[in-house]
Amino acid sequence: MSVQAASVTEGRLHSKYDRLIAAAKAIPPATTIVVHPCDESSLRGVVEAEGAGLIKPTLVGPAAKIRDVAAKHGFDIGSYEIVDAPHSEAAAARAVELIHEAKGEMLMKGSLHTDELMRSVTAKTGLRTERRISHVFVMDVPAYADTIFVTDAAINIFPDLDCKRDIIQNAVDLFTQAGFGTLPKVAILSAVETVTAKIPSTIEAAALCKMADRGQITGGLLDGPLAFDNAVDVEAARIKGIKSEVAGRAQILVVPDLESGNMLAKNLAYFAKADGAGIVLGARVPIVLTSRADSLRARVASCAVAALYADARRRAAAVSA
Repeated sequence: MSVQAASVTEGRLHSKYDRLIAAAKAIPPATTIVVHPCDESSLRGVVEAEGAGLIKPTLVGPAAKIRDVAAKHGFDIGSYEIVDAPHSEAAAARAVELIHEAKGEMLMKGSLHTDELMRSVTAKTGLRTERRISHVFVMDVPAYADTIFVTDAAINIFPDLDCKRDIIQNAVDLFTQAGFGTLPKVAILSAVETVTAKIPSTIEAAALCKMADRGQITGGLLDGPLAFDNAVDVEAARIKGIKSEVAGRAQILVVPDLESGNMLAKNLAYFAKADGAGIVLGARVPIVLTSRADSLRARVASCAVAALYADARRRAAAVSA
């Protein structure tokens, strides 16, 4: 296959992100506080997202270092506001202050470590709400018809039942408010699809489904426990005799814990060639949480998801006012 043909094929395989980015281009750019963008990949992601009309960035970090990186790699950041901060920890703290000052409607992680950013976000004077903070991978899997959400694979290590309720609600709210559709199909994953005392995650899955029946989780269609195969493959669900509107058609995959979620997301990325856009929810603003290993496409898609969600929140606030 020629390079050109391979490029065309790749574009077709990942067309879900194309539609996502196109939708975000159709709304006003989101004012975005970018925390410590002090390397080539993080600053390139900012420049590409701004150039696509997705964000209006304010860069927070060592001003001289940011400008040096931009000059070295030929990035034009002359029109960007830069808020000087001496190091990454100070940049994260100042970024949170800027959100409190209504200077931005979303945060974007630069080249600092995730825990540095999240310490400022989760501090008493940070950006907490009544909802537990959680992470969603919005994944474009070439072999799957729908965009798939994987949650939580980055923030909550061993979530309890109440935490999982918030994890699910955060993902459902993102799905519906960012324009992915209505009444998403939520599969609560475990190793098996039957409830057994030997595997606690199956009991929690059943409890979460009953919580949805009682209105403690709203806006989604839940089923679980489901094993991965019968969550995403209709034939696997049929063979197991599972009769469910979710089985085989899941759009949100809720994992038992961070370890399993992280492995699932990375398996999809490296074996199934999926792109994964990362966003943190449950804080006062959506947070674009990218990895140093993320492709430029994934970084831009992360900005697109967060911008669509920020726009929905902006419009909801305008209506309530």
